[in-house]
Amino acid sequence: MNPRPVPECRRASDRPGYAAAVVTVLLLIRHAESTANDRGLLTGWSPGVHLSDRGREQAKALSERLSAVPLAEIYASPLERCRETAAALASGRGIRVRLDRDLGEVRYGSWTGRPLKQLARTKLWKLVQLAPSRARFPDGESLSEAQQRVLDAAERIASRHPRRVVAVVSHCDPIRLLLSHLAGAHIDQFQRMVVDPASVSAVALGDDIPRILRVNHTGDLAGLVPRTRRVRG
Repeated sequence: MNPRPVPECRRASDRPGYAAAVVTVLLLIRHAESTANDRGLLTGWSPGVHLSDRGREQAKALSERLSAVPLAEIYASPLERCRETAAALASGRGIRVRLDRDLGEVRYGSWTGRPLKQLARTKLWKLVQLAPSRARFPDGESLSEAQQRVLDAAERIASRHPRRVVAVVSHCDPIRLLLSHLAGAHIDQFQRMVVDPASVSAVALGDDIPRILRVNHTGDLAGLVPRTRRVRG
């Protein structure tokens, strides 16, 4: 009888970015476009914001792009636009989407639901752009707190699924904050990151040094398919 192939992430010597077989690869996915994208509002944790028609098309295309990647689990922010993106990804895989509030959007407090053009005229907006380490949203959280929250979630998820590939569906700012931390950049530089709707940023966690494999990727993701090896005996 032929031995069954076992998935294994390639070692660093085989594929740049993979540190060792013990790492977990997290696919950091920004939700697809929502009905709020064209309204110019800071949506935040507002309920009832769903994917737009274009967003549903993006989510379907994302699922097709990742069809060859063997996902062990799918985690998502509890907000509808992330849940709907994750549901499209889970369709046909037999995977139940796990919701994690720590993957949720930044808590913008009283800024939630306000027009972006109006907010852009405030002093706090300039602080968020130029010195986000000093910014705290009124009745909300600071960007430093949001960064620590999503970092804790990423590390927790990675520790649960060693040697596996896991999809994590979240929001623009949480993903950018996490990527900037893993890149060793100060939080004041996180605004330099660009994360588009339905894009995939891939990181490998679990080794002494985190590895960033993809950032804001919207093309072919076949390179993330783990190599298989056969078990002898």
